[in-house]
Amino acid sequence: MSLAPRLDIRQSQQLVMTPQLQQAIKLLQYSNVELTDFVMDEVEKNPLLEVGEVEMVERGGERQQEGVVEKTKTEDGVTAADHGLEGGGIENDAPLDTDMSENVYNHDGDSEGVASPTGNDDQLSYNGAGAVSGGGSGFSGDVDFEGRIQEHQDLRAYLAEQIKIIPFSQQDMLVAAYLIEMVDDAGYIHSPIEDISENLDMSNEEVEVVLATLQGMEPVGVFARSLEECLKLQLVEKDRFDPCMEALLGNLDLLAKRELAKLKKLCGVDAEDLADMVKEIQELNPKPGLAYSSGEPIQPVVPDVFVKQSPTGTWLVELNTTTLPKVLVNGQYYSELINVSGDKTSKTFVSECYANANWLVKALDQRARTILKVATELVKQQEEFFIKGVRHLKPLNLKTVADAIEMHESTVSRVTANKYLGTSRGIFEMKYFFTSSIASSDGQGNHSAHSVRDHIKGLIDAEDPKAILSDDKIVYILKNEDIDIARRTVAKYREAMHIPSSVQRRRQKNIAF
Repeated sequence: MSLAPRLDIRQSQQLVMTPQLQQAIKLLQYSNVELTDFVMDEVEKNPLLEVGEVEMVERGGERQQEGVVEKTKTEDGVTAADHGLEGGGIENDAPLDTDMSENVYNHDGDSEGVASPTGNDDQLSYNGAGAVSGGGSGFSGDVDFEGRIQEHQDLRAYLAEQIKIIPFSQQDMLVAAYLIEMVDDAGYIHSPIEDISENLDMSNEEVEVVLATLQGMEPVGVFARSLEECLKLQLVEKDRFDPCMEALLGNLDLLAKRELAKLKKLCGVDAEDLADMVKEIQELNPKPGLAYSSGEPIQPVVPDVFVKQSPTGTWLVELNTTTLPKVLVNGQYYSELINVSGDKTSKTFVSECYANANWLVKALDQRARTILKVATELVKQQEEFFIKGVRHLKPLNLKTVADAIEMHESTVSRVTANKYLGTSRGIFEMKYFFTSSIASSDGQGNHSAHSVRDHIKGLIDAEDPKAILSDDKIVYILKNEDIDIARRTVAKYREAMHIPSSVQRRRQKNIAF
């Protein structure tokens, strides 16, 4: 064997992760909010980029988005709506399907739907076609997501109006205004009186006098410093605060544990009187200020993709383009700049801006198509869920979807991160549909962990208060229904749903006291 140096020519192929390719891959896992922020940053840096408005046109009596939807037909004849961006004939050859180990979603993890499903498991009309298609006419489902935004009257403004009619001195009025600012949205004051007095350079007694007056304002229970005091103020207003009730309020921890025998002894009452006292407390409002919360309107999660069944039984899967920025490349401005640029540095800068602008449009278009492709496959795989409900959710992992759409698992993981599907059953995170498998007793099939968890919740909700189901009993019932599950798994699912143990539920549902 020769040890002399020599020159060899070898031919090989390798994927070079350029900065642009890495950024394009990161775009897949961005939420719509993060994507908008990224695009706005790029628009600020690139003079050739513009954010356009989506134009609405009349088609067939319906208003549709112009210049956003392009329909393509796949090899199997299934039509999908590709909501791209203005790019003009850009080929979808961006190599975004690349294996990168970071941020890979583990499909065996626990995840829940983020919005409350309708709870209605009535079957939807279905003709067995099973085809999944996308429409460009916009989602027209019955669920009004925007209508769920709640508006509240401002609590502090409401309290400030009331102190105007109280004959406070100028000094007391300043104390009252300060205390109003200290109230949280629930109506409580959490700062100790000593700290408040020190900040106002006043004695504790002077602050206590003003606070006692403010505690008589509406809603009853505001300016309380603890739950016990909040309930006390409401009971005093109803003239139901006596030594027995005072003893009960002083031992709310025993009431939470349903230690009824100890409570009867401490309060000096019998079982019937204790039951009446507990009923009165249950009718009180532990957070009176929330009715006047001054917080920002509650904004529900905005779906990235809408799913709806058409009258013919096929499924319409389309992107929510209202949350996507529409990016335009100003070609005319580029022509003007490239012609007037005198030196080489200026021309290089303009050319780089034009190339980066075209790359961004191309990457955003590819991102939209990839999200739609994954969402379409999810609907195909979990069709029974959309028709019949969570009990029919099938076990599914990333590899199954990746193989079906001929992409890498890491790509599917990024696409499903921070993305949501809007359906007639509610809004669900995409990764909600990836669930681990639980074997059946007969070995003929598997059950989704989500469906089993929902089944356990249904059994507990329907249990007889006089015959509370233990975890062992639930295991026995599930095995009779061909679900092979261990007791510790039932306990884990129950705790994940914040359902107390059988002993605690027996105490809570024991209304006889």
